[in-house]
Amino acid sequence: MQNEKFDVIIRGGTAVTAQGIQTADIAVTQGKIMAIANELPGSAETEIDARGLLVLPGGVDTHCHIEQISGAGLMNGDTFESATRSAAFGGTTSVVSFAAQHPGQKIRDVVADYAVLAKSGAVIDYAFHMIVADTGNENLTHDIPELIAQGHRSIKIFTTYDKVRQDDKSILDLLDLAKRDSALVCFHAENDGLIRNMTEKLLAQGKTAPKYHAASHPREAEIEAIDRMCRFSEFTGARIMIFHVSTREGADIIRRARARGVDVQAETCPHYLFMTVGILEREDPARFMCSPPQRTPDDQDALWEAIADGTIQLVTSDHAPYRMDDTGKFANGADAPFNRIANGMPGLETRLPLMFNAMVSDGRMGIEAFVELTATAPARAFGLHNKGQIAEGFDADIAIWDPTLAKTYQANDLHDNVGYNPYEGTTIVGAPITVLSRGRLIVADGTCVAEPGSGEWLSMDSRSN
Repeated sequence: MQNEKFDVIIRGGTAVTAQGIQTADIAVTQGKIMAIANELPGSAETEIDARGLLVLPGGVDTHCHIEQISGAGLMNGDTFESATRSAAFGGTTSVVSFAAQHPGQKIRDVVADYAVLAKSGAVIDYAFHMIVADTGNENLTHDIPELIAQGHRSIKIFTTYDKVRQDDKSILDLLDLAKRDSALVCFHAENDGLIRNMTEKLLAQGKTAPKYHAASHPREAEIEAIDRMCRFSEFTGARIMIFHVSTREGADIIRRARARGVDVQAETCPHYLFMTVGILEREDPARFMCSPPQRTPDDQDALWEAIADGTIQLVTSDHAPYRMDDTGKFANGADAPFNRIANGMPGLETRLPLMFNAMVSDGRMGIEAFVELTATAPARAFGLHNKGQIAEGFDADIAIWDPTLAKTYQANDLHDNVGYNPYEGTTIVGAPITVLSRGRLIVADGTCVAEPGSGEWLSMDSRSN
């Protein structure tokens, strides 16, 4: 290897590899990691000095709403170009976003339409979850099985929201299909009846302000739906993922289900770990509205406990970007009641720095746990092979971090198209400064140097677990 020529060599960084933490050189050729060794011989067209820095696998964010039309017919604030650019600045190199079906649509056409958008705009690699809102019109019998066979092996189901929610029979039909064809079914799990009941009561009492959004999504709605979906998984034998767990009880239901052998995994998001429901009392509270809503400090403690014991295996952004104007949050007017305000926050760029600050800078769990939670486990859960690890033969998706770099988030300092940062005023220590995707430099010297459309679609492998 003495005279071997590589495309890229990253020299002297502290790398978190599949074998553990080591000071190493990492060589890349044709987008793949070819060698990892101390004082690696050979040369490269591009050499990056990483001494004093951390060399980590690029983040894998498996819960992102990008260039998506909501169930209410509202386009969110990011294109694939702006969202993936923002992700890259935050150290994320792979995303799984949603191909959102609406009633009456053929799911194969929906996936094809989203694929066109991503192919022209994405600067990092991407895959899709199929949001299934209509199981008729041969969607269940033909389109979904065909798409699964093509590598779209993740189905998203809502148990609430008028135009997208599925009833129990349809959910069971989809779980049977997923079990048969080796797909993963992901749930937004909240009880629709409880939400409708509380929303009607609040509106009748004149409690229409954004802060009442939290009361309209009571914790019992999550608790009941998570338990029911775990029971459905147990009954059908299908593999499921519970999205955005927010409550102590929800985490405990998943813990007990896993203990009795249910094939269920779970994720949570930074806004449940770093925000509480009191944030809806702040100025412009619509900025912070999300579903499920933020909860209590006790729930935060429970979520960290669930991360530590493996009940929750992933932390994702649930990036759901809406601008604070009539194109987004206030499409129904500046004084719209809480149930007419778009839900969601930007998070692609802040997810990794927030988690790094908590887990590494503040010493909560350490660098290897951070990598597992934000890169390796998401890639494994969704069958994104060759992603999420620094290992020979894997894609050279690498983020080089300065662990001492401190930054206080400002009002509008992200690289998306949303116009605000929900973590304004939060100080983080540790940030990515150089990012590579499949060996090509995409962020360097504070600039995104990737071309729109340079990202590639990722097939999901059925052997994931």
